[in-house]
Amino acid sequence: MTPHLLLTLPVAVPLATLALCALLQSRPALQRAISLLGSAGLLIASGLLLRAVLDGTVLATQFGSWAAPFGISFVADRFAAAMVVITGLMAVAVSVYALASGARERERAWFHPLYHGLLLGVTGAFLTGDIFNLYVWFEIMLIASFGLLVQGGTRAQLDAGVKYVVLNLLVTTLFLLGVGLLYGLTGTLNMADLSLALPEVPNQGLVATLALLFLLAFGAKAAVFPLFFWLPAAYHTASAPVVTIFAALLTKVGVYAILRCFTLVFGGTLDFIGPIVGALAALTMVTGVLGAAAHYDVRRILSFHIISQIGYMLVGLAVATPLAIAGAVLYVLHHIVVKANLFLIAGAIRLAGGSYELKRIGGLHRSAPLLALLFVVPALSLAGLPPLSGFWAKFLVIRASLEAGHVALAVVALVVGALTLYSMLKIWNEAFWKAPSELSMRAAGEWRARGAARAVLLLPIAALAALTLTIGLWTEPFVDFSLRAAEQMLGREAYVQAVLGAAAPAPALPPLLPPLPEGAAP
Repeated sequence: MTPHLLLTLPVAVPLATLALCALLQSRPALQRAISLLGSAGLLIASGLLLRAVLDGTVLATQFGSWAAPFGISFVADRFAAAMVVITGLMAVAVSVYALASGARERERAWFHPLYHGLLLGVTGAFLTGDIFNLYVWFEIMLIASFGLLVQGGTRAQLDAGVKYVVLNLLVTTLFLLGVGLLYGLTGTLNMADLSLALPEVPNQGLVATLALLFLLAFGAKAAVFPLFFWLPAAYHTASAPVVTIFAALLTKVGVYAILRCFTLVFGGTLDFIGPIVGALAALTMVTGVLGAAAHYDVRRILSFHIISQIGYMLVGLAVATPLAIAGAVLYVLHHIVVKANLFLIAGAIRLAGGSYELKRIGGLHRSAPLLALLFVVPALSLAGLPPLSGFWAKFLVIRASLEAGHVALAVVALVVGALTLYSMLKIWNEAFWKAPSELSMRAAGEWRARGAARAVLLLPIAALAALTLTIGLWTEPFVDFSLRAAEQMLGREAYVQAVLGAAAPAPALPPLLPPLPEGAAP
């Protein structure tokens, strides 16, 4: 299969699925089947892409018969391909879950076209090699996510949707301003070309200012302190399938943009940006975990934990060694799986217990024992307990911090991990362990009566829990992949050569950091 086809399919599949679902709006059963098939198609296409780059190859293609840096570039290295694969995996999991969780009302509000529109924006953002087109994919994500967020039409959803859109419009305006200034400064918006052009700009102070502007824009997308308030204000109002795909992917696109731009485009500013990112990472971790500790609504607790966990990912960039970036890569992949699973479980808790409010429910370890068992896996992984995936992700980040002398960041990460465990134990004690409430006893009968629908609901939860256990117990391939992806991101030469080809200068672009030795292990 050609690189052009491998890079096009992960975007073409959700685009085609979106169009078919829109045309079949009056045929809900057929629409559900097309939506599920489209999600599976995205997973297959992304798997083929990942297989093609596993050996270190960077695939690039240009659209419109215009050579880089003038044409629209799509690029996939190990990190980008892995993010597209995890997007496909989440697409399938949420599509299956949505089948058994009251899809009819959402379908009347164009759930399936909007859902695949969101997947289209996410995959495009991961694969684009042009910073202006990153802005375009962000806008596609914004339109689709707003439509999904307000589907119920409740006052709370509309209020959350307005806050979400207003902040995102302000942020994307700043992003577009930065894009314009960047083009005026260098005459190019191709990321590979920018990595060559920016070090040659005489006014490096202006480059540093632009780097801060992009950090602000991407940081707001990633819900970094202090621009995180839109997330807990919005996520708790959405339905379970919608908030799951939001929690899995939306903030990770912001994190991906930060990691990609500050290892490729603004790599020369890391000495200046690193301490700022470190401070933001610590504040993000602490703010998020304290917000989670203060709430008793499952969705709000999990929403604040999205924020706190983003801080761990930023620690990788703040430290900026190969091991630290590898830790960030592994943390992003682990967190997408675990956080999506916890929100799927939250939806199941509401069905089995009658409410998202922990004070109103209880006794689920008796009425829904399988759900209780499945909750334990992602909950303990989020807290970072061995031998689950979260332990290894935290281990890489904390070890890299200590080796680089960032002791304060390592201490904050350890303390936040302990407070995360407190929040997960709070959900366990209130929802599963304490005596059942009257509301939960009524809901338990309805839960048992669901039969096949209950099995469909638990299927993606069990699959994601199994993946979490796999990463934790068979961790060496995942850690090795993350290390190689980090080396590739920091080296940059393969990326630049793949995109620019003969236009790339010789000698090759010098790496940000020394290459990782062959066979190195954490």
